Amino acid sequence: MPKQVRIVEMGPRDGLQNEKQLVDTETKVELIARLGAAGLKAIEATSFVSPRWVPQMGDNAEVMARILRLPGVAYPVLTPNLQGFEAALAAGATEVAVFGAASESFSRKNINCSIAESLTRFEPVMLAAKAAGVRVRGYVSCVLGCPYEGEIAPDAVAGVAATLFEMGCFEVSLGDTIGTGTPGKTRRMLDTVARRVPIDKLAGHYHDTYGQAMVNIYASLEAGVAVFDTAVAGLGGCPYAAGASGNVATEDVVYMLDGLGIETGIDLDALVDTAGWISERLGRAPASKVARAVLAKRGLARAGGKV
Repeated sequence: MPKQVRIVEMGPRDGLQNEKQLVDTETKVELIARLGAAGLKAIEATSFVSPRWVPQMGDNAEVMARILRLPGVAYPVLTPNLQGFEAALAAGATEVAVFGAASESFSRKNINCSIAESLTRFEPVMLAAKAAGVRVRGYVSCVLGCPYEGEIAPDAVAGVAATLFEMGCFEVSLGDTIGTGTPGKTRRMLDTVARRVPIDKLAGHYHDTYGQAMVNIYASLEAGVAVFDTAVAGLGGCPYAAGASGNVATEDVVYMLDGLGIETGIDLDALVDTAGWISERLGRAPASKVARAVLAKRGLARAGGKV
């Protein structure tokens, strides 16, 4: 297993983008600041997608203008095409991400084009990013299952991941978008992808719809993966998958990694505070089991009760 893991925080973008209530810019900016103060070194800040498709991210330029950029912290943004990239660059982005899918059906439903067409769209983005000195990360959706096609062949995942890597993505994040993966399937998928993309260039992105995210992360650790996408308080979800829950909670993952003696550089108490704060702002309890347990324990302690 790796001795150190890098966490890429998805909360401000992937976590909030499907919220039904519009989250104000001030809340987004403060969330990013709190996450940085807790020790997160990569915080996906927003996305430069058309507000018609993702109205929650319509304040992208304002968010980028107002965030406090800490030294040594990356604030990547999602860019679907050259127009989005140019807008992100104008807003001061120094790292972007492009996203494809391992499922043809999901690709057409999510971004209205085939997998091959989506990859072609990224070519001018990669060229422009290289010219501007901007790093590009790649995402692959539906690596362990699709709401329309069911299971996805590992070779299909490997093909998309390899193409993104060969195009110039410094890292490729493999997403179990609907959360149907299990540890055995996760390991088989990773072993297949790793034959075409070095394991140290891969990241795991797991949703917890079927309660398998943590064990899938453990299987990924055993395979040598040392980068994981997570979202504070378990924010997020897939609008195309019935019952899909959010990303695996950052604090749950950090708690497990701490227990394994794997370094993250993240302050768990500060992270739980942030989970409680953003959940309160959204009007609900955190989805994270660790945040719920710690916050409940603190409440009992303040009340003088026994734990």
